[in-house]
Amino acid sequence: MEFRSLSVILWLIVFIHYGQTQALPRATLYIVEPESPVYTGGSVTLKCEINTYDEWTFQWYKQDKQHRWILVSQAEYYTVNRDTLTIREHAVIHGDPHLCRGERRDRPKVSQYSNSVALPVNALPTATLTVEPEGPVFTGGSVTLKCEIQSHSNWRYQWYKGSSRTAVSQSETNTFTIRSAADQDQYWCRGERDDRPSSSQPSNTVTLTVKGEAKAVLSIKPDKHVFRGEAVTLRCDIQWGRDTECKYSWYKEANTLYSSSTTQEFRFSPAEESHSGNYTCSGEDIGNSGYSQSSDAVTLTVTGLPRATLTVEPEGPVFSGESVTLKCEIQSHSNWRYQWYKGSRRTAVSQSQTNTFTIRSAADQDQDQYWCRGERDYRPTSSQPSNTVTLTVKDTSPEVSLMVSPSRAQHFITDSLSLSCEGQSDSTGRRVRRYTHSEKVSDCSSGWGSVTGSTCSISSLSTSHTGVYWCESESGESSNPVNISVTNGAVILDSPVHPMTEGDTLTLRCLYHDPKPSNLTAEFYKNGSLLQTQTIHTVSKSDEGLYHCKHPERGESPQSWISVKGLLRSEASFSVLSLLSRVMAASPYLLVSIILGLKCYKARGEN
Repeated sequence: MEFRSLSVILWLIVFIHYGQTQALPRATLYIVEPESPVYTGGSVTLKCEINTYDEWTFQWYKQDKQHRWILVSQAEYYTVNRDTLTIREHAVIHGDPHLCRGERRDRPKVSQYSNSVALPVNALPTATLTVEPEGPVFTGGSVTLKCEIQSHSNWRYQWYKGSSRTAVSQSETNTFTIRSAADQDQYWCRGERDDRPSSSQPSNTVTLTVKGEAKAVLSIKPDKHVFRGEAVTLRCDIQWGRDTECKYSWYKEANTLYSSSTTQEFRFSPAEESHSGNYTCSGEDIGNSGYSQSSDAVTLTVTGLPRATLTVEPEGPVFSGESVTLKCEIQSHSNWRYQWYKGSRRTAVSQSQTNTFTIRSAADQDQDQYWCRGERDYRPTSSQPSNTVTLTVKDTSPEVSLMVSPSRAQHFITDSLSLSCEGQSDSTGRRVRRYTHSEKVSDCSSGWGSVTGSTCSISSLSTSHTGVYWCESESGESSNPVNISVTNGAVILDSPVHPMTEGDTLTLRCLYHDPKPSNLTAEFYKNGSLLQTQTIHTVSKSDEGLYHCKHPERGESPQSWISVKGLLRSEASFSVLSLLSRVMAASPYLLVSIILGLKCYKARGEN
């Protein structure tokens, strides 16, 4: 307000002195430097001109925030040089109004105020800094910084690290590559050039984070334990923390290079035992020259498929009409489905959930080689083919058979026993043999009986006579063996020594050592369960089992296995495995007898 009042008084004085006919000289203000445009951070020079009269001195005014014109003089931000005013760097503010006026000793002593000039300040070009790859990098990896300035050209680029104001690098290109990253810090850039604008604004900062080397992780599909013939895939995963083009290398047994490719997976099929070993992998970041740490070793084990083993019961040749059971055993894994093959055919003749396959009545067309294999829904999906077994079917019955008198399986001590070899031809050369735990295989003539022709007689039985007996001809043909048990107990079961035939009648009786009890009533059991009757009028395969009797005073008899054969011949005539599977619940006495039978059967086969 004071300044405006002073200006009015001054104008009145001039008007009175000169009159109304002559105006004061007019000052003109304009920008001398730079020509155009003005950029932030640059200096500006204003020039004040009055075209009439000489010896002017100049005054400079700037409008403050309250819109008052204040006189400026030589100060920190201004340089006055007669008719020019230079506003120094960093004091130039966009839109700041300035004006000037001249003064002199003679008349006219002042000029009019000049026009007002607002400083047109343009912001410096913006620099933008990007980093490739983005995100953390691993020790030893390559990083590229890129400084982009959209306007103007011919920039020189300066690169700064941390809080330092000294450039760590300067280049004509707008990229700066750190070849082997080690230090993490903040980076920024700026451009400089010879023309205006001579510099850009500082860029944004980017933070470089350096991690330890990326760790490779090796996995194996479908599993670290595979089977021969399966396909195996090795996969190498590396968490680079960014998208990258990578080269993968697989090693077997330490540093032996096994394969190398730009894909994460390496596959070999079919797998062989030779592929077993310790595998590792590593990766190379191709674009950034970085390397990962090697993975931990993973052990691949390749084994053969589980082996199937085929057995046949009974062993050796069978006769027409007999039953034959094939058994396929696979020791490892479970839930197998069993397939049965005959001869050279690759199509299974049968498939089952159980591991046995029974030919109910063997005939000549069944004679061939057989083998089996297992299949399942899980790995391993199949077993190896089993061994082959040859089934031989004969048309005739054995040449020789053993007759036992009395014809029962159980006997008391001191009883007598007669064993006779009978057949379709002359009985000359036939002998009775037995197997016991103490004597192994021996002939009747060795002292445990007396020989008359083809008959062996035992005058007084003892428990040592318990064993398996059979007839054997000079040609090596053997009869079906029978089991003889001798007990020193008071009760025995009158059970048949030979297998019964389906449809026969079975009558169970208890026999007693003298003296006989007055009460002959007894209970009869099958497989430990009480029977409601002692007579089975029509026996069938379901009647097979372990039988014994029990007297209320004399006690229990030993157990005997009663088997039933088909109308022709059956595997029930002598099935060692069947006997053993059912004898576990029997008395130790009977168990010893069956074991002796098994050993005898094997020994007879060896002889």
